[in-house]
Amino acid sequence: MARIFDVIEYPNEMQNEIVHRFPEKGIGDYRIGSQVIVRESQNAVFFRDGQALDTFGPGRHTIATANIPKIIDFIGKAFNDRTPFPAEVYFVSMKEFADIKWGTPQPIIVRNPGMGLGVALLQGFGTYSVQVSDPQQFVTQIVGTQGTYDMDDIEDRLRTMLLSKFADLLGETGAKNSVPEMIGLTEELGAGVRAKAQPDFAALGLTLKSFYIGNLKPSSKSAQELRDMGMLDMATYTQLQAADAMRDAANNEGGGAGLTAGIGAGMGIGNLMQNATSGAAVQQQNQQAAPAAASGGMPSVMTPAEAAAILKVSQEDVMAAITAGDLKAKKLGNAYRISKGALEKFLSE
Repeated sequence: MARIFDVIEYPNEMQNEIVHRFPEKGIGDYRIGSQVIVRESQNAVFFRDGQALDTFGPGRHTIATANIPKIIDFIGKAFNDRTPFPAEVYFVSMKEFADIKWGTPQPIIVRNPGMGLGVALLQGFGTYSVQVSDPQQFVTQIVGTQGTYDMDDIEDRLRTMLLSKFADLLGETGAKNSVPEMIGLTEELGAGVRAKAQPDFAALGLTLKSFYIGNLKPSSKSAQELRDMGMLDMATYTQLQAADAMRDAANNEGGGAGLTAGIGAGMGIGNLMQNATSGAAVQQQNQQAAPAAASGGMPSVMTPAEAAAILKVSQEDVMAAITAGDLKAKKLGNAYRISKGALEKFLSE
């Protein structure tokens, strides 16, 4: 048997709760003269047989035929001042739910014509805030007959909606801008996502109050991860693996992550291969620059770079010593040459 309630209220602060049904289980009976107490950040919506009927804003309300016209019309002739009427009351939080996190679980493929592979792989994250704008619509569309409904219950749905709009907007923007340019447009992209998503949020009885992009960057996925995701064909994957091996052999920090980050930024496979091979060549030159020092001898004439390798200092340090007059060198045009004797004298002083 339904309980008759003379006071209808939900005093909880509803920190993470969007909707609370009163009573939480079963159905309640109310009558003319019952008190409805609605907190400042709440609305109270009366439902009957799945239909949203009358809504009360913040304040203390006494139920009368004048302020529940839809319920009276719905019940019809069976109602009189002494007859309790059954209904559900949903207390809806009207506050703004802020700093809700979002992020891209996988890289978003953005077509980038004329740039390398013709695509860029971007990842981003940030926060957004949302608020109930139409409590009747929200309860009807989302909550149903649940006793309580928290922000956690709807976050996945909202995040999916936002990521869809975010991917669409990146696609539109990538057709006109390079990846570095897009990364510099986070404020404009955030405003664009908010505008695109607003109608979908309104259909649920919500308003998207803000959408912020905290970071937007090229993907750092490895070549194998991108291959597993179906984002690289076998030829490109093989080339990347070869480039990774070259860079690893040259002991260049960053390895494959640097190469695939280049793909994320829209770089061409040719550029990536060139970077890897040039890195290996530079490393090899550095390793071969001081053979004489390792064997206890040195060439009769050497460049500042060769002298720097022997001394294990930078080329700038050698040039500073030449300029200061501490190290004797012959200038030929714009170049300097250092004799073995001059370097030995410099070392003995």
